[in-house]
Amino acid sequence: MSTSIVFMGTPEFAVPILQSLIDAPEYDVKAVLTQPDHRVGRKHVLTPSPVKKLAVENQIKVLQPAKLSGSQEMTEIIELHPDLLITAAYGQFLPTKLLDAAQIAAINVHGSLLPKYRGGAPVQYSIINGDRETGVTIMYMVKKMDAGDMISQRAIPIEPDDDNGTMFKKLSILGRDLLLDTLPDLISGNVKPQKQDPEKVTFSPNISSEQEKIDYTMSAQQIDDKVRGLRPAPIGNMKIDGLRTKIYDVTPLTEKTELEPGKVVRIDKHHLVIAAGKGTTYQINELKPAGKQKMNITAYLNGHQNIKEGMQVVTDD
Repeated sequence: MSTSIVFMGTPEFAVPILQSLIDAPEYDVKAVLTQPDHRVGRKHVLTPSPVKKLAVENQIKVLQPAKLSGSQEMTEIIELHPDLLITAAYGQFLPTKLLDAAQIAAINVHGSLLPKYRGGAPVQYSIINGDRETGVTIMYMVKKMDAGDMISQRAIPIEPDDDNGTMFKKLSILGRDLLLDTLPDLISGNVKPQKQDPEKVTFSPNISSEQEKIDYTMSAQQIDDKVRGLRPAPIGNMKIDGLRTKIYDVTPLTEKTELEPGKVVRIDKHHLVIAAGKGTTYQINELKPAGKQKMNITAYLNGHQNIKEGMQVVTDD
């Protein structure tokens, strides 16, 4: 007899995880809970979540309450009496009444090595903070955010060229594989959950618009970490040559300087090298000034021939 599941997820991260449950004959996905369709792009086209698209393709019932607590959709889930509730980047808190509806367990696939980085942006923070590794934790869900006992965990390195986008894809596959490895023991009761050490808890709240600003006095490596942590969205920014400018790609250099952060160390037709904190330097490769298209540094410098060596090109607001 198959194990019944209600799956809750929204972004692309959750898609391989849901697909693996659909493909496995021992599991029966009764319903999918995901965030409401939202408007995308300049034309504000109403767009379903990646998880909804997959569920519809597989003729699985989709529920999309704007607010889960007290909703009719929550009542429907409770009435299904699922064996398992499984969440992966759903985006809403689950009330205790709903968690209690799971006959075996309510679990979450979380993109960090808990207790580090509880919250909605664990992947971004792991890169921004210069971590060498991150991973996935499968835990029991409780009312408090990402605070449940840990059932299983698996780590993966963060490579120097990884960004938010590449790590989301890697962690999605890691989460899929870890979940499939964990479920048989969970269902049979052969797991030994571990409590999270409260002394090691850190948080990763959703990125604010203020956090998108890059502090140009940081070291070159810290600037690169920030750029990669915010790419491909929402993209970090600096004020360069008087304009708020999105920074898509930089390269930290071994070259040292005595110039103050934000000043031009070296410039030619194809290179713009900027001083950062602690005497470090970095090269800007790709950027997008406000009101302009994204461009490489050569195209940018063609239109900014006023920029000279020694100039304070990066400034505060």
